[in-house]
Amino acid sequence: MKTAVSALLSGFIFGLGLAVSEMTDPARVIGFLDLAGQWDPTLLFVMGGALAVTLPGFAMVQRQPRPLLAEKFTMPTKKEIDAPLIIGAAIFGIGWGLAGFCPGPALAALSTLSPSVAVFVAAMIAGQWLASRVELRLGVGVQTFCDDEG
Repeated sequence: MKTAVSALLSGFIFGLGLAVSEMTDPARVIGFLDLAGQWDPTLLFVMGGALAVTLPGFAMVQRQPRPLLAEKFTMPTKKEIDAPLIIGAAIFGIGWGLAGFCPGPALAALSTLSPSVAVFVAAMIAGQWLASRVELRLGVGVQTFCDDEG
């Protein structure tokens, strides 16, 4: 129960941060990505603020013997850059640039009840489902990245 409440609270705080920083506004995100046109640098400050909190926080957490709500830490073990990573990053970047949304902000923006956001989220879910079917058909499978997952 503690884990579920912690996840819910963390998700709420993350979504609130996305809304306050206007990362849920596709026009703001596209303006940030438009380096050749009307570049809007405000999201650079959001990213800088995130790094300012994350870097010392991550270092502090790593010094702990174990997480508060788990038996052990699970850290990514995969180190190589392969074709699925490059292709996935390219698809993600193209989609983010075209739509102005990535998954987290899109889910947070559902609270606006905007039909265009709902269509984006539905298309995102359909794309994830389709990708999983293609992986199964090709026998590629989803790679695991942490020690205890495989």
